[in-house]
Amino acid sequence: MMNLTLEALQILDTIDRKGSFAAAAVELNRVPSALTYSVRKLEDDLDLLLFDRRGHRAKLTTAGLELLTEGRHLLLAAQELERRVKRAATGWEVELRIVLDSIIPFDSLLPIIQAFDRDNAGTRLRISHEALSGVWEALLADRADLAIGAPHNGPDSIRMSGGFQTRQLGTIDWAFAVAPGHPLEHAPEPLTANLIQQYRAVAVGDTGRTLPSMTSGLLSGQDILTVPSIPAKLQAQLSGLGCGHLPRWLAAPHFASGALIEKQTIEAKPSDKTQIAWRTPVVGKSLKWFIARLSDPATQRALLGSPAVASATMPTTAHHESTSNV
Repeated sequence: MMNLTLEALQILDTIDRKGSFAAAAVELNRVPSALTYSVRKLEDDLDLLLFDRRGHRAKLTTAGLELLTEGRHLLLAAQELERRVKRAATGWEVELRIVLDSIIPFDSLLPIIQAFDRDNAGTRLRISHEALSGVWEALLADRADLAIGAPHNGPDSIRMSGGFQTRQLGTIDWAFAVAPGHPLEHAPEPLTANLIQQYRAVAVGDTGRTLPSMTSGLLSGQDILTVPSIPAKLQAQLSGLGCGHLPRWLAAPHFASGALIEKQTIEAKPSDKTQIAWRTPVVGKSLKWFIARLSDPATQRALLGSPAVASATMPTTAHHESTSNV
């Protein structure tokens, strides 16, 4: 019995597109009788008619149309597999997995992706978002090849393994913000830690599951509203549901409009250093391309939401008070 082969599907596809066995034979560089034999053999094996031959144009039967419709998916998959194998042979990865920390606005990555598409041989990009220890976890668990915006210095398992390399991406300047009407609005400055502790903070949850949770800007015993993203944190603070630090560039337009009020604190939140991290040794050209691109100062500023390049209305994410998910 003849197996349904990719060659047979290709013959059916070409006949359907060209409208006749003769025209299909020309495109496939075959004699018409060879195509006729292949189709008749397939029809015999399947015990059904694939083409209605009564007219001048080769027309698929209902069964033939169903076979070709599904078969075209197989043809496309085979073509993609061939392209992926060829890409791998040139040194470009089939897929590059990038994890972004919540500090990185995804929109700021779009120009980099566009530049990458122009320069490389078609590597697939798989991009995910994590927060705090979840970023390092993605690298350790081999769910990501490159981390962008990784916080702090990373866990001991990263620093001591020798299998990873990091490079500084930049720093974030913070501003403590409350909404008009919040109890801290008219509190004398600088605010003390004891005073701030009495009011709820808004924090984005650490997405790590196995590594120790990282926290930033939270006070012991403080009530916390844990939210899933920095846009949610910003909206919660704009709504007066809590207080906390926001990246200054992100909060600035809201300070200007009066939607948020900056308050000075005795214990200022230190600027956070963020970095990129990857597994070594670097073999693939795609990863090398991204590492080189991320060394450019203009690219670094764009990724961290520099006011010079980021729109005040652009949805974004950034580091902030953070806690483990509950």
